[in-house]
Amino acid sequence: MTEDQTTMAAALRIYTTDYCGYCRRAVALLRRRGIAFEEIDVSDDPTTRKWLRERTGERTVPQVFIHDGAVGGCDELVELDESGELDTLLAITTKASG
Repeated sequence: MTEDQTTMAAALRIYTTDYCGYCRRAVALLRRRGIAFEEIDVSDDPTTRKWLRERTGERTVPQVFIHDGAVGGCDELVELDESGELDTLLAITTKASG
């Protein structure tokens, strides 16, 4: 893992469950884009689920955090990606390959 990938991994965390279709969709988007991330499975972790509810006000997963700020779930992640804001939030510099 490069230094940039390590920084990005720390920058984006996604809380998921193993039975959530929206979680799989969000993770697939991140993998397709080549964005490093930390995935935290809360399927059997009521303590972390409670913390997520308190932190985000939401009971659903996935919950995506960028630089420790909650940005929402799958729909919000897709919107950020489509608008280009995901790159901005992650401070990714898109470089032309060559």
